[in-house]
Amino acid sequence: MEDKELKMSFEPRTIEHLGVKMYSHVPPALAELIANSYDACATRVDVKLYDIEEKKIVVVDNGTGMSFDEVNEHFLKIGRNRREQSQESGCDRTATGKKGLGKLALFGLGNKITIITRKDGVEVEFILDYNEIKEWDNGDYTPSYKLTETTEPNGTTLKLEQLNRVTGFPVENYAISISKLFNFKAPDFELYISLNDLEPILVDNKLKYDNIKAEFKWDYNEISSLTDSEYSYKEQISGELLTTEKPLIPGSRGITLFSNGRMVNAQEFFGAIESSHFFSYATGWLDVDFIDDMDEDLISTDRQSINWEHKIAIDLKEFLILCLKALEKDWRGKRKVKKIEKINEKTNINVNEWFGNLPPEIRTKLEPVIASIVENSQLPENETNQVVSTIHEFVPDYPYFHWRHLHSEVQNAAKTDYENRDFYRAFTEAAKRYITETRTKSSSTNASDSGMMGSVYGRGGTLSVTHSYLKPDGTPFQPDTLGSIEDGQKFLSMGIVAGGRNPVSHELIADLRDSGLFSEKDCLDGLSLLSHLYRRLEDS
Repeated sequence: MEDKELKMSFEPRTIEHLGVKMYSHVPPALAELIANSYDACATRVDVKLYDIEEKKIVVVDNGTGMSFDEVNEHFLKIGRNRREQSQESGCDRTATGKKGLGKLALFGLGNKITIITRKDGVEVEFILDYNEIKEWDNGDYTPSYKLTETTEPNGTTLKLEQLNRVTGFPVENYAISISKLFNFKAPDFELYISLNDLEPILVDNKLKYDNIKAEFKWDYNEISSLTDSEYSYKEQISGELLTTEKPLIPGSRGITLFSNGRMVNAQEFFGAIESSHFFSYATGWLDVDFIDDMDEDLISTDRQSINWEHKIAIDLKEFLILCLKALEKDWRGKRKVKKIEKINEKTNINVNEWFGNLPPEIRTKLEPVIASIVENSQLPENETNQVVSTIHEFVPDYPYFHWRHLHSEVQNAAKTDYENRDFYRAFTEAAKRYITETRTKSSSTNASDSGMMGSVYGRGGTLSVTHSYLKPDGTPFQPDTLGSIEDGQKFLSMGIVAGGRNPVSHELIADLRDSGLFSEKDCLDGLSLLSHLYRRLEDS
């Protein structure tokens, strides 16, 4: 082979600022190497970490590899934009990188990088030594290299040594972190990461939320349909958003933006007002490929943020805030329904039926209280259920019916018709039960109900409702006092018989109720009087 040399054009401070300082953490630096493999049409990438004896990182892919000229013209040229130069991928993948700075990430991890790349039967091996580069003062850096003919398949291996770290590699955490940096769309691409050649971990899109248990999920299209925005790129967005049952840890909250398979904006809520506790439960991702396809570069070098001052980005942010508002509203509705279902299950209180059985003036006051407990309370589930149960005891279904403290027999007789809003029938049914009980206890044979009341109650009647009472000092009450109470029982009882003697038709019941001639309040007043008479009857 003819004599050639590799040449790297750079200013040493470029590597220091764009490599060593920007990529001092392992996952972001590894992401640059993985992206290179993806762009090289690899179907499998293995990231191998070693922390026994000498610490090192090895990245192996089965991509197209690079020829000697491609190493020189592409890999070793800092700041080359592959898209502007129309470099084809060969596998119908949109390139994830375009700044030409990703290779500097290598020096953020280690000082010595060995690169072995094979293409079309030729293997190129060369070493980049950061310490050597820093001392280089002879123009362009020219690393030594070796060219070898090979029968091995195309692909590239990068080995990083002399690492800038003393601690080990938390491989599981790295797997999750790396998964959050990518959203690769090629179905034939697989990424694995391993430690000391142990069982590798598959890094895929699902791993992003592997440790997050979703309570509700939304496809982007569901959320988009909830807004009436005419945002021009509305149809070019996709993704998935989710909320959890319990608050997320701070580092897991927010929506991540991806473009052409790579993160372009770290998790955030885009300036939305985060006073609502909804933002403690929300996370997810969105693909916004058009951001990376703009003529002007809107993505920061470290891919942590979009330039939100640009007009295109401002419009995107405003639309995303609208989506978050729609998502929050829908989340509150779903959460309310689910919580109410749990309350129904645990307390046997059907909240919706309960509200339906409350008078409007009570329901309008109670609904906001229950809604606050169900939607906004941070109480544990069992405490929430207990609070709702306690409120239900104070404000039961048909509260006026219970708040009158009606006699149990009166309640039993009137309950069904009262709940059906047949108030006159409820009154007459309770009256008939009182009449029957009076007849039974007195053994009266008087055929007339009114005549029976006149004969069994009052002064000299067969049933005395005052006979068992004495003053607190043990002396008897005056006869006139007792006589007045006895007569009261008689005349009130006769009035009850007269008022509820002849049940009316169903149609007339509605007329009585709706006209106000015999309203719910009239019914309750009558049932209260019956309860008073019933208790006197029990004392007779």
